[in-house]
Amino acid sequence: MDVATLTNATLEAGIRRDDDIDRGAALRFITCGSVDDGKSTLIGRLLVDTQAVLQDQLAGVQRAGATDLALLTDGLTAEREQGITIDVAYRYFATPTRKFIIGDAPGHEQYTRNMVTAASSADAAVVLVDATKLRWADADLDLLPQTRRHALLVHLLRVPSVVFAINKLDAIEDPALAYRHIAGALAAFCKAAGITARAVVPMSALQGLNVVEQSIGWAGYVGPSLLQLLETLPVTHAETDEALAFPVQWVEKFSGSADTSQGRRVFWGRVATGHVQAGDSVRVMPSGQTAVVAQVLDAVRRPRAIGAGHSAGLVLDREVDVSRGDWLLAADAPEATREITGTVAWLDDEPLVAGRLYWALHGHRWVKARIKRIVHRLDVHTLAEQEASQLEPNAIGVVELALQEPLATRPFARARVPGSLVLVDTATHRTSGAVLVR
Repeated sequence: MDVATLTNATLEAGIRRDDDIDRGAALRFITCGSVDDGKSTLIGRLLVDTQAVLQDQLAGVQRAGATDLALLTDGLTAEREQGITIDVAYRYFATPTRKFIIGDAPGHEQYTRNMVTAASSADAAVVLVDATKLRWADADLDLLPQTRRHALLVHLLRVPSVVFAINKLDAIEDPALAYRHIAGALAAFCKAAGITARAVVPMSALQGLNVVEQSIGWAGYVGPSLLQLLETLPVTHAETDEALAFPVQWVEKFSGSADTSQGRRVFWGRVATGHVQAGDSVRVMPSGQTAVVAQVLDAVRRPRAIGAGHSAGLVLDREVDVSRGDWLLAADAPEATREITGTVAWLDDEPLVAGRLYWALHGHRWVKARIKRIVHRLDVHTLAEQEASQLEPNAIGVVELALQEPLATRPFARARVPGSLVLVDTATHRTSGAVLVR
């Protein structure tokens, strides 16, 4: 993918909307990238220029007579004192075209776990690139490691739309040359990593150039602004084509509402994949018992069929042993397994080594998992797969897990919820890693 291809994709996105965009659905997107690339400032600019900030809020972020846009999202005391983003901050705004939910993800390596949390539920990711930190005059410039890492993580987490925003070009002597060279480096990186970028947009979050309104011709760019692009992006599709997978979150025991549950227990949760309706045959995992769905209730107890992404209460035709953490699966779903190979984003301060034991959370079910083998580690600089005896904090690699009890996993590329696990340290209870089943 070259610069021209990316530019053409940007222009097409500005004049064509995907046929499957649900205009009634809010777009959840995150801003990510390296440290001090202007992520919080960008969100502040979006909020101010779309008139989503009250006057008293603006007055509260005045510093020496100027508005510090980053303070609109950096709400923690430590964030304000240090001038960095630590935790994910969510903000909401709307345009006449669409509603948005923004997640401001931190850029520091030590807070990568926070960024992964935000990306796991995002429909789109805006990866910022600070032009002032790069050798922009060099056509063969190198991207920052954290820019590469965040782009790889949103790709691995199956964030549907990735947009690169080259920021702070107003501080560059030759914005057009810098945009051309940085866009070229991003195109080369995307090609090597297998990332499909929706667009590369030049902008200045501080000055508001190409953020909400178009700055036609600036930096040699004539495409839509960042907000205009975001208004065209689709939301994440529910995985309704997969076989039913339903993680049980809560068991309502013998409801007194005879008109909805006939006195039987109701198993509540969110449909992870597929859809469920009365008359469907299901298999309980891990017990292996089978039953037929007698009734499906929505959140307000109305009987109806429900698809992936929506909460439901299931009533079975007979009493079977089902508890929180169990899964209700389609009768013909693949068998559960005790051996898993997956891509892991390692988030703990302690390195991952073979032989260590962790808790694995799959849906709402906890099982013990042992690191059987580290297959390889991914070099974020060269994208090469390297042999490794351990994975350092914030590293990305592939591991083999041996589970104490079988889990009904599926490849993450097909099914997000059944295809993902969280590893938790058994002693400290820290979130240690995110595993994506291969």
